Amino acid sequence: MAGLRYFLGQNVRVSLPSGSFNKRAVLRDSLAVAIPVGTYGAAFGAASIAAGFSVLQTCLLSLLLFSGASQFAVVGVMGAGGSPLSAIATGSLLGLRNGLYGMRMAPLLKLKGVRKFLGAQITIDESTGVALNQEVRGIEASKYGFWATGIGVYVFWNLFTFLGALGAQAIGNPSAWGLDAAVPAAFLGLVWPRLVDKKTKLVALTAIALALLLIPVAPAGVPIIATALIAIVVGWKKS
Repeated sequence: MAGLRYFLGQNVRVSLPSGSFNKRAVLRDSLAVAIPVGTYGAAFGAASIAAGFSVLQTCLLSLLLFSGASQFAVVGVMGAGGSPLSAIATGSLLGLRNGLYGMRMAPLLKLKGVRKFLGAQITIDESTGVALNQEVRGIEASKYGFWATGIGVYVFWNLFTFLGALGAQAIGNPSAWGLDAAVPAAFLGLVWPRLVDKKTKLVALTAIALALLLIPVAPAGVPIIATALIAIVVGWKKS
């Protein structure tokens, strides 16, 4: 916690003009998101081990990819016997939204050099959401919220990924404890809160039906890609 405050104070503030906003309030909001989301990394660590990945491979996925849905998709496809190409395609498709977040945040953050690379790495649902919610407190509050949330989630996600992977490895046979169900359970947890109206529920039911039809006949990973395309088509028509 102290390290996060130090980074924010020494590395972010120096290049951003000071603003009149309550930094404690923004930091509190950021950590309220970062800590629970980060602890969810333990589920990914366990799911990855259950899918046959090593602890090192699991940790590298979190360190380098750092996109929850994409990470779960990769280990899910590989664990089901899919090819690396299918896993990469599925993870990339689910990660497209982060590029859209980047386009939204770029004019606000105006980062350059190494900071632009670091900012891209932590441009995720949570950092973008908190940053936009802080706009009522001013632009500087949004920037501060972005960094606080992004760094917080990154630290806690990777820490709990490691702990979850170690715990699953210590069990010996994760499947015997039902941990092989962690991936579908994780996706259900991600999707369920977003089913807020009839249209989203209809899209979800259509995707489920399509996946059930394709699983017996299509290679692993293809059903996920196909169902993701349904959401893209619906979203495109809506826009």
